[in-house]
Amino acid sequence: MKLEITIPTKLNEIKLSQYQAFLKIAKDNEDSEFLHQKMVQIFCGIDLKDIANIKYKDVNDITASLGEMFNQEHKLIQRFKLGGTEFGFIPNLEDMTFGEYTDLDTYITDWDMMHRAIAVLYRPIKKNGLNGTYEIEDYNGTVTYGDVMKHAPLDVCLGATVFFYRLGNALLNATIAYLEKDPEVQNILLQGNSGKDGDGIVQSMLLLKETLRDLTKLQD
Repeated sequence: MKLEITIPTKLNEIKLSQYQAFLKIAKDNEDSEFLHQKMVQIFCGIDLKDIANIKYKDVNDITASLGEMFNQEHKLIQRFKLGGTEFGFIPNLEDMTFGEYTDLDTYITDWDMMHRAIAVLYRPIKKNGLNGTYEIEDYNGTVTYGDVMKHAPLDVCLGATVFFYRLGNALLNATIAYLEKDPEVQNILLQGNSGKDGDGIVQSMLLLKETLRDLTKLQD
């Protein structure tokens, strides 16, 4: 039986929902051969039973090719089209609303909910301006575009998440560096003055460093 397989060559050929499906399986399974089969099934869109008819070497070549795509640098993509609609990244993060911020903070670290995080970050462009500027729709929660973003190209999603992990790392590093150099903080840490306050500062610094480590793991 001749089997035709369409192998993605770019991350924008893979949907976010496909990546979410693979991560859900990979999270609780360490069987590399089974995961290779699931990669081919999910990303190439063929039945699992048909993979048994593919040469072992070809399966390894396919998974190696897919793996190379994920090892590339993931850059932030400002605009993309989906279903005839052009979506744009939030133009100015400093102008994020409280609702945008809290929803993003809830969803951005959970790949099962990443489609909702992407729905916070990207919304339809309603007006184009000069020099590539644009305006996007006002934020009304993730109900409207949450499920739509399950079909978002994976390069957009990875670029956005890596951007925020790096931003988070930079902010945490700056905060830790400031606290460690602040004379008042150093006085409390070294001399043990105001024991209760000192304990709180020490715990805060440790928490910041733990958060930084967690963000680094998430980026990996």
